[in-house]
Amino acid sequence: MALAIQQVTEEVVLRMAETARELTGAEYLTMAGGVALNCVANGKLLRRHTFKDIYIQPAAGDAGGAVGAALAAWHIEQGKERRLPAGMDAMKGSYLGPEFGADDIRRVIRRYNAAHRHYQDFNELLKDTAQLLDQGQVVGWFQGRMEWGPRALGNRSILGDARNPEMQKHLNLKIKYREGFRPFAPSVLHEETANFFELDRPSPYMLLVAPVRQERCKPLPPDYKDLDLFDRLYILRSDVPAITHVDYSARIQTVHKETNEKYWRLIKAFQDLTGYGLIVNTSFNVRGSPSSAPRRTPTAASCAPRWTTW
Repeated sequence: MALAIQQVTEEVVLRMAETARELTGAEYLTMAGGVALNCVANGKLLRRHTFKDIYIQPAAGDAGGAVGAALAAWHIEQGKERRLPAGMDAMKGSYLGPEFGADDIRRVIRRYNAAHRHYQDFNELLKDTAQLLDQGQVVGWFQGRMEWGPRALGNRSILGDARNPEMQKHLNLKIKYREGFRPFAPSVLHEETANFFELDRPSPYMLLVAPVRQERCKPLPPDYKDLDLFDRLYILRSDVPAITHVDYSARIQTVHKETNEKYWRLIKAFQDLTGYGLIVNTSFNVRGSPSSAPRRTPTAASCAPRWTTW
């Protein structure tokens, strides 16, 4: 039933896009609404080349109406000029939520008597965190302002090594408390995107699915169809198995130095250590609960050997 619903959704999205192109002659498409968060449909629409490019608002569900209301008041009510940004979109990574300083972090550490180390040198923090990821550890990465929208984009993220064949199962069952088949998304340096995926443009908000490059994929074993469904999940499909879906695709977040320099530098430190400019990125959420849920929500203390602050 889920497959049928997805296929119907994709057909409707593609037909509506083609009709919009015919009626308007426009070369670019902007999408919003909850269905615009359907990354698989978005990726297929992009590869149809109906439009030169598509833009999906990062909080495309009901919450995104706040931006529309603010812009309407700015342009319509107050008559202000509508200015289009040059280069990256004006959302600048969608880091619009609250942020917490060093004093806030210290108070939490004292409240829970958490083991911690205070880094004075950010480069040292990057080096140690990259080494933890390379060793198969799971790291809670907390920095700056919270993401606005349904995706963790590197400011409130649980991170892992995409090369590790056990990482998907470990994250799902022991940290996220959800079904083992649930896939994870990669955060990839924008400059490295084409080395891993069949994608020729930015995807900063994790709203596009694209195939993993063919040369990175591994063939299925001859007895694949004889395996039960659960065992099929953990066949190594590429050299980055933790983020490769069963159909050899991935839901991609491209990370840009211009919008999130600290997160970009972390992935770059991991690349300098391992040669791979991408990592697993998932939210602090656990199944059925928002990230503010008590007790079971992973924190830096439970995901890695130490708290790291700077």
